[in-house]
Amino acid sequence: MTNFFTAARNVSVVLAVAASLSAMTSTSSFAYSEEARAQCTGDAFRLCSSEIPNIPKITACMIKNRSNLSAGCRAVMDRQAAEQKAKVAAQ
Repeated sequence: MTNFFTAARNVSVVLAVAASLSAMTSTSSFAYSEEARAQCTGDAFRLCSSEIPNIPKITACMIKNRSNLSAGCRAVMDRQAAEQKAKVAAQ
């Protein structure tokens, strides 16, 4: 039974991280890249586990801890933020 709860918690955390990345990059739709999930899940656990499952708090935590993110996660977040700014500027 403990394994079930551990698995359920892990799935919840992955979904929360994915949603937080989506919230950071898009306010108009719920979308996240598989690359963002793969690159940032470990960082979210390491840096922001106390904020799980509160998506806005995870998002704020990831932004606050940008300098502590892994290179891959930081690159994905920066690229997605730039893409979002370009979309807003184009509108």
